[in-house]
Amino acid sequence: MSNHFTGLSLGPPLGDQRLDLCDLYAFQSPADPARTVLILNANPNADALHPDAIYRLAVDNDGDYLNDLAISYVFAPPVNGRQTFDAWIATGPQARSAEAAGTKVVDGGDVSFGTVANVITSGPYKFFAGSRSDAFFFDYDGIKNLFDTSGGRNFTAPHPGGQSPWTGVDSNTDANVFSTVIELPTSELGPDPDIRIWGRCSLRRDGRLLHVDRAGHPSVSSFFNTDETKEEYNASEPAHDRQRWTDQFVHLMGHTGNYTRDEALAAIDADRLLPDMLTFDPARPAQYPNGRVLADDVLNYRLSFLSKGDIPPTGLKPHTDTLSEFPYLGNPHPKASQ
Repeated sequence: MSNHFTGLSLGPPLGDQRLDLCDLYAFQSPADPARTVLILNANPNADALHPDAIYRLAVDNDGDYLNDLAISYVFAPPVNGRQTFDAWIATGPQARSAEAAGTKVVDGGDVSFGTVANVITSGPYKFFAGSRSDAFFFDYDGIKNLFDTSGGRNFTAPHPGGQSPWTGVDSNTDANVFSTVIELPTSELGPDPDIRIWGRCSLRRDGRLLHVDRAGHPSVSSFFNTDETKEEYNASEPAHDRQRWTDQFVHLMGHTGNYTRDEALAAIDADRLLPDMLTFDPARPAQYPNGRVLADDVLNYRLSFLSKGDIPPTGLKPHTDTLSEFPYLGNPHPKASQ
């Protein structure tokens, strides 16, 4: 749940865990390098998703930061512990619709809440939706040791010197998450040579859609936002990120890593951090920041980025229950840490 590791006081959108986007992954299928896997995780409670929400994966393939392909998931109200979902795929102008648009490719598919993964094949696509073991690993107590927490959430005062902050304990060992997984031909993504991917959660309320959360680069929203900016950030579009958020990112990096403005801008550009969309060139092996695989230690990466290399690695290892076959995330734990 790197994308919603929201520190010490930031909570889920509208106080509802079902609307909380956690992680975004993109990598080549281990079974077929001509296919790409896209995973969007939400809801750290790993129970039913919100029936009034639209969960979307969007892809820009021509560098204008606008959606050229969109995969939208809509979930029915849960009944007696069962939930179903529909999925649409849209291209071109339809991909920029706030509504679920395009061609319906899954109609009433069963959500999986147990250990048996319901894999749905629809034409060239494979789909999964349901509870899975969370692959994200992090040392929560170490984060609290590393940052000044006396005033609540404060990621602007790291103190990496002296004794190591890390406890060596993975806070997410037994955690579950709700996953949506699609595997599709890479050619349908239209990489030229790369693509940019982001996730969005929108909630229908009073007859209109509110954009309540977004996901792109791991841990960016968590560390670069404040209580005052998170709602605006979550509602905003990637196409406006550089204009709206560059100064805030540069300011934070000055505190966390003593970056000059020129150094911060160069680092942001080198990692293609803004706009906040995960970049993936399928012709190169996936490893963050080129896409993201389940074993990537993205928290170490982000802390090193923020501190200009001063914060030492946590020493944690990737989870061992991930799968080499679809849907790739491991079976859910019987009792997840909440």
